[in-house]
Amino acid sequence: MNKKLKLEELDRLSVEEFKHSKKFPLSLLLDNIRSHHNVGSAFRTADAFKLKSLHLAGITPCPPHREIRKTAIGAEESVAWTYEDDPIAFLNSKKASGVQVIVLEQTQRSIKLNEYKHEAEEVILVVGNEVEGVQQEIVELADQCVEIPQFGTKHSLNVSVALGICTWKIVENLV
Repeated sequence: MNKKLKLEELDRLSVEEFKHSKKFPLSLLLDNIRSHHNVGSAFRTADAFKLKSLHLAGITPCPPHREIRKTAIGAEESVAWTYEDDPIAFLNSKKASGVQVIVLEQTQRSIKLNEYKHEAEEVILVVGNEVEGVQQEIVELADQCVEIPQFGTKHSLNVSVALGICTWKIVENLV
Protein backbone atom coordinates (compact mmCIF):
# COMPACT_ATOMS: atom_id res chain seq x y z
CA MET A 1 0.00 0.00 0.00
CA ASN A 2 1.19 3.52 -0.81
CA LYS A 3 0.00 5.75 2.05
CA LYS A 4 -0.23 9.53 1.83
CA LEU A 5 1.97 11.34 4.33
CA LYS A 6 0.46 13.57 7.00
CA LEU A 7 1.78 17.12 7.39
CA GLU A 8 3.77 16.21 10.49
CA GLU A 9 5.46 13.39 8.53
CA LEU A 10 6.84 15.74 5.85
CA ASP A 11 9.73 16.93 8.03
CA ARG A 12 9.48 20.57 6.93
CA LEU A 13 11.49 23.45 8.36
CA SER A 14 9.97 25.84 10.88
CA VAL A 15 9.75 29.50 9.83
CA GLU A 16 12.77 30.31 12.01
CA GLU A 17 14.77 27.38 10.60
CA PHE A 18 13.84 28.49 7.08
CA LYS A 19 14.96 32.08 7.73
CA HIS A 20 18.38 30.87 8.91
CA SER A 21 18.88 28.14 6.31
CA LYS A 22 21.08 28.37 3.24
CA LYS A 23 19.03 29.45 0.22
CA PHE A 24 19.38 28.81 -3.48
CA PRO A 25 21.01 31.81 -5.21
CA LEU A 26 17.79 32.70 -6.99
CA SER A 27 15.51 35.67 -6.29
CA LEU A 28 12.26 36.69 -7.92
CA LEU A 29 11.08 40.12 -9.04
CA LEU A 30 7.35 40.55 -9.65
CA ASP A 31 6.87 43.42 -12.11
CA ASN A 32 3.39 44.98 -11.89
CA ILE A 33 1.53 41.80 -10.92
CA ARG A 34 -2.13 42.68 -10.36
CA SER A 35 -3.52 39.64 -8.58
CA HIS A 36 -3.09 39.18 -4.84
CA HIS A 37 -3.47 35.45 -5.45
CA ASN A 38 -0.55 35.42 -7.91
CA VAL A 39 1.58 37.30 -5.38
CA GLY A 40 0.64 34.79 -2.67
CA SER A 41 1.52 31.97 -5.03
CA ALA A 42 4.93 33.58 -5.70
CA PHE A 43 5.61 33.67 -1.96
CA ARG A 44 4.62 30.02 -1.67
CA THR A 45 6.87 29.10 -4.63
CA ALA A 46 9.78 31.06 -3.13
CA ASP A 47 9.31 29.17 0.14
CA ALA A 48 8.90 25.76 -1.52
CA PHE A 49 12.15 26.15 -3.47
CA LYS A 50 14.06 27.93 -0.66
CA LEU A 51 14.80 31.01 -2.75
CA LYS A 52 17.00 33.84 -1.56
CA SER A 53 14.37 36.59 -1.77
CA LEU A 54 11.28 38.01 -3.42
CA HIS A 55 11.02 41.60 -4.69
CA LEU A 56 7.75 43.35 -5.49
CA ALA A 57 7.54 46.35 -7.83
CA GLY A 58 5.03 48.68 -9.44
CA ILE A 59 1.36 47.92 -8.76
CA THR A 60 2.22 44.54 -7.23
CA PRO A 61 0.33 44.27 -3.93
CA CYS A 62 2.35 43.74 -0.75
CA PRO A 63 1.74 41.89 2.49
CA PRO A 64 0.05 42.04 4.82
CA HIS A 65 -3.14 41.33 2.91
CA ARG A 66 -5.69 38.57 3.49
CA GLU A 67 -5.83 37.62 -0.21
CA ILE A 68 -2.04 37.22 -0.37
CA ARG A 69 -2.05 35.19 2.85
CA LYS A 70 -4.88 33.00 1.54
CA THR A 71 -2.65 31.70 -1.27
CA ALA A 72 0.73 32.05 0.44
CA ILE A 73 -0.55 30.15 3.50
CA GLY A 74 2.02 31.92 5.64
CA ALA A 75 4.99 31.93 3.25
CA GLU A 76 5.00 35.74 3.40
CA GLU A 77 6.32 35.25 6.95
CA SER A 78 9.21 32.96 5.95
CA VAL A 79 10.43 34.48 2.66
CA ALA A 80 12.63 37.59 2.74
CA TRP A 81 10.95 40.26 0.61
CA THR A 82 11.20 43.92 -0.33
CA TYR A 83 9.18 46.45 -2.27
CA GLU A 84 11.28 48.16 -4.94
CA ASP A 85 10.16 51.69 -5.91
CA ASP A 86 12.46 51.69 -8.92
CA PRO A 87 12.86 48.17 -10.34
CA ILE A 88 15.14 49.42 -13.15
CA ALA A 89 17.63 50.94 -10.68
CA PHE A 90 17.31 47.86 -8.44
CA LEU A 91 18.09 45.47 -11.30
CA ASN A 92 20.94 47.65 -12.59
CA SER A 93 22.54 47.64 -9.13
CA LYS A 94 22.18 43.86 -8.95
CA LYS A 95 23.73 43.47 -12.41
CA ALA A 96 26.63 45.70 -11.35
CA SER A 97 27.32 43.27 -8.49
CA GLY A 98 27.36 40.27 -10.85
CA VAL A 99 23.79 39.04 -10.54
CA GLN A 100 22.32 37.69 -13.79
CA VAL A 101 18.88 39.05 -14.73
CA ILE A 102 16.63 36.48 -16.42
CA VAL A 103 13.26 37.66 -17.75
CA LEU A 104 10.42 35.25 -18.38
CA GLU A 105 9.03 36.75 -21.58
CA GLN A 106 8.48 35.95 -25.24
CA THR A 107 10.89 38.15 -27.21
CA GLN A 108 12.73 38.15 -30.52
CA ARG A 109 15.77 36.66 -28.79
CA SER A 110 14.24 34.59 -26.01
CA ILE A 111 15.38 31.01 -25.65
CA LYS A 112 13.25 28.03 -24.67
CA LEU A 113 13.38 27.35 -20.95
CA ASN A 114 14.71 23.84 -21.53
CA GLU A 115 17.75 25.39 -23.29
CA TYR A 116 18.58 27.69 -20.36
CA LYS A 117 21.83 26.90 -18.54
CA HIS A 118 22.51 28.42 -15.15
CA GLU A 119 25.93 30.06 -15.33
CA ALA A 120 25.95 32.93 -12.82
CA GLU A 121 26.54 32.66 -9.09
CA GLU A 122 23.25 34.43 -8.47
CA VAL A 123 20.14 35.01 -10.59
CA ILE A 124 17.06 37.20 -10.42
CA LEU A 125 14.08 35.90 -12.37
CA VAL A 126 11.62 38.61 -13.45
CA VAL A 127 7.98 37.86 -14.22
CA GLY A 128 5.50 40.45 -15.37
CA ASN A 129 1.97 41.69 -15.47
CA GLU A 130 -0.77 39.19 -16.27
CA VAL A 131 -1.82 41.14 -19.40
CA GLU A 132 1.16 43.24 -20.51
CA GLY A 133 4.03 41.02 -19.38
CA VAL A 134 7.38 42.42 -18.25
CA GLN A 135 7.86 46.11 -19.04
CA GLN A 136 10.07 46.76 -22.07
CA GLU A 137 12.73 48.66 -20.09
CA ILE A 138 13.35 45.55 -17.99
CA VAL A 139 13.36 43.29 -21.06
CA GLU A 140 16.09 45.52 -22.54
CA LEU A 141 18.37 45.21 -19.51
CA ALA A 142 17.94 41.43 -19.17
CA ASP A 143 20.96 39.22 -19.57
CA GLN A 144 18.68 36.53 -20.98
CA CYS A 145 14.98 36.14 -21.79
CA VAL A 146 13.44 32.70 -21.50
CA GLU A 147 10.07 31.36 -22.53
CA ILE A 148 8.22 28.17 -21.71
CA PRO A 149 7.56 26.03 -24.80
CA GLN A 150 3.81 25.77 -25.42
CA PHE A 151 1.95 23.73 -27.96
CA GLY A 152 -1.72 24.72 -27.73
CA THR A 153 -3.75 27.68 -28.91
CA LYS A 154 -3.02 30.02 -25.99
CA HIS A 155 0.08 32.21 -26.03
CA SER A 156 0.73 32.24 -22.30
CA LEU A 157 0.24 30.51 -18.96
CA ASN A 158 -1.07 31.97 -15.73
CA VAL A 159 1.82 33.90 -14.15
CA SER A 160 1.87 31.74 -11.02
CA VAL A 161 2.00 28.54 -13.09
CA ALA A 162 4.74 29.94 -15.34
CA LEU A 163 6.68 31.13 -12.30
CA GLY A 164 6.54 27.67 -10.73
CA ILE A 165 7.72 25.94 -13.88
CA CYS A 166 10.57 28.38 -14.51
CA THR A 167 11.67 28.43 -10.86
CA TRP A 168 11.86 24.65 -10.76
CA LYS A 169 13.91 24.52 -13.97
CA ILE A 170 16.46 27.00 -12.61
CA VAL A 171 16.63 25.31 -9.20
CA GLU A 172 16.91 21.90 -10.87
CA ASN A 173 20.22 23.05 -12.37
CA LEU A 174 21.45 23.90 -8.88
CA VAL A 175 20.60 20.71 -6.97
